[in-house]
Amino acid sequence: MMFTKRMTVWSAAGALAATLVLGAPAVWAHVTVSPKTSTTGAWEKYTMRVPTEKDVPTVKVVLKVPDGVTFEQYEPVPGWTVSEDKDASGRVTRVTWTATGAGIAPGQFQEFSFVGQNPKQAGSVAWDAYQYYKDGSIVEWTGQPGADTPHSVTDILAAAPAGTQPAGTANTTGAPAAGTNTAAPAAPASGTAESRAPGWPGIVSVIALVLSVISLGTAWLSRRTNR
Repeated sequence: MMFTKRMTVWSAAGALAATLVLGAPAVWAHVTVSPKTSTTGAWEKYTMRVPTEKDVPTVKVVLKVPDGVTFEQYEPVPGWTVSEDKDASGRVTRVTWTATGAGIAPGQFQEFSFVGQNPKQAGSVAWDAYQYYKDGSIVEWTGQPGADTPHSVTDILAAAPAGTQPAGTANTTGAPAAGTNTAAPAAPASGTAESRAPGWPGIVSVIALVLSVISLGTAWLSRRTNR
């Protein structure tokens, strides 16, 4: 009987670990645009991270520029070409990155950085993205938060009054100052060890939780045995 109870505790702990660890990558695998917050009127450097979730490479990514955001410039990425769609006024409405080589292989990700000016009004902007795979399938990252394929959202906060802006915040006075390098750091090569880095904090937390459950269960069974 005692053995059966111990096995029940260990089985429950194992099931919990499997659920949390295996379920976590589904969140990390979304196409995302960062930062998640910025300020009104700021010239912001945004970075779109595109992971390949299928067993075929990603060969093209289309990003719809949200209303109110002015797309200014992008960082070149080796192995990818960039094209822009504009409306009648000349505003960039869509940006397309197309692979000239193998694309983003399964289990890898690629980052695409660009600079844009935020809307003048506070609110939220949604980044609709379309991920094209080599087999012809398309994943539309256009759903609301909580959906299976949600779009990324950036909250645009009201900028601080002139003269009170904390050091290190985004520039809200216009284009980047002369001599300032607005280009993003070189994007990590697809498939580097960094592609797994975002998962380690969550995995460590899961392991700690599982060990706590096991410890509590063992202590409870010990008290039952001693009675």
